[in-house]
Amino acid sequence: MAASETVLRVPLGPLSPSCYLASFFANSTPSLSFKPASRKRRGLRCTSSYESGNSFHSPNSGLKGKQLQSSTRCKCQRNDVEESIRSTLLPSDGLSSELKRDLDEMPLPVNGSLSSNGNAQSGGPKSIEDEAWDLLRQSIVYYCGSPIGTIAANDPNSTSVLNYDQVFIRDFIPSGIAFLLKGEYDIVRNFILYTLQLQSWEKTMDCHSPGQGLMPASFKVKTVPLDGDDSMTEEVLDPDFGEAAIGRVAPVDSGLWWIILLRAYGKCTGDLTVQERVDVQTGIKMILKLCLADGFDMFPTLLVTDGSCMIDRRMGIHGHPLEIQALFYSALVCAREMLTPEDGSADLIRALNNRLVALSFHIREYYWLDLKKINEIYRYQTEEYSYDAVNKFNIYPDQIPSWLVDFMPNRGGYLIGNLQPAHMDFRFFSLGNLWSIVSSLATNDQSHAILDFVEAKWAELVADMPFKICYPAMEGEEWRIITGSDPKNTPWSYHNGGAWPTLLWQLTVASIKMGRPEIAEKAVELAERRIAIDKWPEYYDTKRARFIGKQARLYQTWSIAGYLVAKLLLANPSAAKFLISEEDSDLTNAFSCMISANPRRTRGRKKAQQPFIV
Repeated sequence: MAASETVLRVPLGPLSPSCYLASFFANSTPSLSFKPASRKRRGLRCTSSYESGNSFHSPNSGLKGKQLQSSTRCKCQRNDVEESIRSTLLPSDGLSSELKRDLDEMPLPVNGSLSSNGNAQSGGPKSIEDEAWDLLRQSIVYYCGSPIGTIAANDPNSTSVLNYDQVFIRDFIPSGIAFLLKGEYDIVRNFILYTLQLQSWEKTMDCHSPGQGLMPASFKVKTVPLDGDDSMTEEVLDPDFGEAAIGRVAPVDSGLWWIILLRAYGKCTGDLTVQERVDVQTGIKMILKLCLADGFDMFPTLLVTDGSCMIDRRMGIHGHPLEIQALFYSALVCAREMLTPEDGSADLIRALNNRLVALSFHIREYYWLDLKKINEIYRYQTEEYSYDAVNKFNIYPDQIPSWLVDFMPNRGGYLIGNLQPAHMDFRFFSLGNLWSIVSSLATNDQSHAILDFVEAKWAELVADMPFKICYPAMEGEEWRIITGSDPKNTPWSYHNGGAWPTLLWQLTVASIKMGRPEIAEKAVELAERRIAIDKWPEYYDTKRARFIGKQARLYQTWSIAGYLVAKLLLANPSAAKFLISEEDSDLTNAFSCMISANPRRTRGRKKAQQPFIV
C-alpha cells in the first residue's frame, strides 16, 4: 500500500487498542524539512506539520562530508503533537461511534510501551504467534508520530536499561523483515531513510573520527527542551556509532545489514523508488567505499577488530571473522543489484565485482572444513616458501583441537570462524555459516554440507532451544586469556556458546533456500515449547540451553521477531526469495578460472592488463 494513503486497517482477530492506532501511523509520514544541526546538541530534529499523505523527503539528497547535512526540529509541545496526530491521522468519517470513542480514550503510543504486567492486552487466550505480534508492535519506536524502528528489549521489570531502549540496526533487521512479510512497509521505509540521515553525522571519540560511510550501531528518540524556550520540547534522534558502547567498538555490520534490508524492501514491495533516490545511492556508495578502501592486507576478506558484529564483546574474533565476510559478500551482491549505472560509479562497480570474485574464492577454498580437509591439515608441511605452497598460511597441524577430532561427522562440513597467518579458528559460528548459504557465498555442495552438519550435530547446536551462536565454548585458561575473564561470556553463556532464538529466522531462510524446510520446522517446534513461557529471552545458557541466560533481557525484540519471520516464511516459503541471493553465473565462471589457474607466477613489475569485469 502506498505511503500516501491514509486508511484504517482492521486486523483479524483480537488486537489491543494501541495496535489500531499503529495502523494509522503505518500509513502516514510527517512532512519533514531540514536545516543544519546545532553542534551543541547532536542528532536529527524533526520539524513537521503532520500532514497525512506526505512521504518522507529530504532536499539534501547528496550526503557529503562529516557534518550532518540534514537535521530536523519539532517546534511543538508534546500535547500539541498528540492532538495534531489525532486530528490528522484519525479520519472522522466511516468509523463506528464505538471505535471513535475507543480511539479518543486510548493513550497515544509511547516508545516501547507495555502494559503494567509486561503482557499484551488480550481479550482471551492467544496463540504464541498472536502474542508475539502484540509484543512486536508494542516495541515500536515513534519519531514525531511516525514508526521508525523497534527497541532492543521491552522488559518492564528490568531495573537496568543500559542501551536496550535504543533501536539497533542489526536488531531491527528481523523486525523489519517481519513487517515486510506482513505488508506493513512504512516502518521499514522510515527506518531506512532516517538511519541514512544519521550516516553523515560527525562522529568522534577522543578527537578521532572514523571513515565516512559508517552507519550507527543504534539510535534513540529523546524529548528535550527546545533551544531558547524551556516551555517547549523537541524530539531528537541521538545516534551511537560506538563511542558510547561497551568497549567503544564501531559496528562494521550495521552498514552491511542496512544494504541487505534496503534490497529486501525493494524486492518485497516492488517499490524501487527508495533505492533509486540520489541520497540513498550516495549512502550505498559511502558504505562500499569504506569497505573497499585499499589497505595493507593481502587478503580479500574484511579486516576488523573484535566485537564489531553480533558478537560485540571480546571473543577472539578479531581479524577476518566469518560473520563479517558473509555479510560483506551479501552486501556487495545486493549493492551491485541496486546501484544505478552512471559514469561516476564505473570504478566502484569494477572494484566491487573484482572483490566478489576474490572473496568467494578465498572463503570457499581456505575457510572450508570437513573430514577430508582435517586430514589434509593434519599432514601439512610448514615453513613453505613459494607461490605454489600447499600450506599457504603456515598453519601448524598441532593447532587442530582435540574436540574437533571426534566432533566432525563423516558427512557434512562448515566454514571455520576465522583465518589469519598461522591461525585457524576451528569454532563453528552459526550466523556466518547460515548467511553464507543465504547469500550463496558457499557453493551449493557446501551449503548442503553445512545443513548436513547441523542435522548431524543437532544435540550440540540446538539441544533444548535453537540456536547456538558458536560451538564449542571457551573454558578455563583459554576463556581467561581470550575474553579477558569476561563475566558475561562465561562458558556456555551469552556469546560464548549461548543459544540465541533470533537465529531461527536465518536458519529458516537457509533451510528453505536449500529445499530442506523440515530442518527449520523442527527447530521452530522446539522453540515453541518454551520461548513464550520463558517471556522471550535474549539468550539461553548451558550446553543444552536449559536455563534462561543469567543476564538475558526478557521480551527481547529480535527473539520475538526472529520467531515471527520463521513462522511466516514456513507458511509461505516463496516469500524467502526476496532475502536470498542466487549464485551469479559470471562469478561462478570467474571462480572456476581462479581454481584452474597456475599458481606459479614470476616476480617483476605488474603488467598492465584489463581488469576482470563481471
